[in-house]
Amino acid sequence: MKVAERPLIVVAVVLTLGFIRLGGWQLARLHQRHRINAELASRAVDAPVPISQLPTDTANAHYRRVAVNGAYDYANEIVLTLRSREGSPGVNIVTALKTPTNDTALLVVRGWVYSPDGMTLDLNKWREGPQVSGSGFVETYPPPRNGANASSTHPNAFRWLDRTRLEKRFNYPLKPYYIVLTAPLGDTTKNTPPRLTVPPMDEGPHRSYAIQWFSFAAISIIGTILFLRRK
Repeated sequence: MKVAERPLIVVAVVLTLGFIRLGGWQLARLHQRHRINAELASRAVDAPVPISQLPTDTANAHYRRVAVNGAYDYANEIVLTLRSREGSPGVNIVTALKTPTNDTALLVVRGWVYSPDGMTLDLNKWREGPQVSGSGFVETYPPPRNGANASSTHPNAFRWLDRTRLEKRFNYPLKPYYIVLTAPLGDTTKNTPPRLTVPPMDEGPHRSYAIQWFSFAAISIIGTILFLRRK
């Protein structure tokens, strides 16, 4: 081995070890994601509990099934735009739920309804009655985002749920999570929008990232060996 080749070998070894470490880190993230998914899936099938029994930590409350009771505030009702279902455009109906014992309202995603432009909907046709008694699962608000959220042409249309902005719009506080309604109790009517289900829990990009880093490590090793053999 020539002296001039030693730095190349050192660099190749360092890069290879770095790539292997990054690949192992992604595998650890993948296993962590599997554990989280398993926990969330178990929460989604547990028996519903009263909202008062939810953990104060929203992360621990995520996907837990809860019993929902109260009065809908149809005056403060919005839609989440551009929500597709089986290839069809539509919106999710979101209605504030109030209880006589608490001035903090709860947002409830009541379901998905077809909308040709994915923006507009006659909400009066989808009023299920003043009271709700059913169950659903807990969802957490998305992190703050930049960009326009509210539609400039449709005052009740929003791209995502922004708790702070909606509290100002509704003029009352909202709970730090919202509920996706899955099962009303009693008979359903034609005014009941199709309910949503627990979204699929994918494993994210960690597996592909791990393969990518291990591939880089293999390329580094093989490339160095071929270079030295040619020399």
